[in-house]
Amino acid sequence: MKVLMINGSSHEKGCTYTALSAIADTLHQEGIDSEIINLGSAAYRDCVGCYTCKKTGSGKCVFDDDIVNTIITKAQDADGFIFGSPVYYAHPSGRLLSVLDRVFFAGGSAFAFKPGAAVVSARRAGTSASLDVINKYFTINKMPVVSSTYWNMVHGQKPEDVSEDAEGLQTMHNLAKNMAWMLRNLHQGSSSPQNESSARTNFIR
Repeated sequence: MKVLMINGSSHEKGCTYTALSAIADTLHQEGIDSEIINLGSAAYRDCVGCYTCKKTGSGKCVFDDDIVNTIITKAQDADGFIFGSPVYYAHPSGRLLSVLDRVFFAGGSAFAFKPGAAVVSARRAGTSASLDVINKYFTINKMPVVSSTYWNMVHGQKPEDVSEDAEGLQTMHNLAKNMAWMLRNLHQGSSSPQNESSARTNFIR
């Protein structure tokens, strides 16, 4: 089993990466493989609603920038997901949201019924609002949401600060353990349910 993690920070080895690395270490102890994809400082366009991915049925975004379709491809073989982001003005990074909008719109089927978790890093505040934004990708796409023993956040202005956030790191370790537990149980369970999909109300009468 494998967990795919996305680091939405522009700093490849920053605070968000430190949190995700703590999760990766515990997943390894639990016998679960993991991979961290760093979005880095590149600029990623957002979804323009062209619907080409739907018209072609390709499950891929027409704008191939070497990251969105790579994530969709890797997601097909992954068993669980963790999306990490720094907090900017009480919301996740713009690059992460642009990537997730396109990934889920074009390749949402690769994520359905697989567990997901959000992790955020902040100097001080804005964490709960940022978690809420990321969690909505899971709850609109039939994904079980993995919790921990506190909200999935760490605090610090630099990686060394995060390393001293004992409660934050404990939350990351427990999140990893809960993810491993859920993955093991899902792999022993029944097939995924068949959801209704025909209704689409675009206005309220």
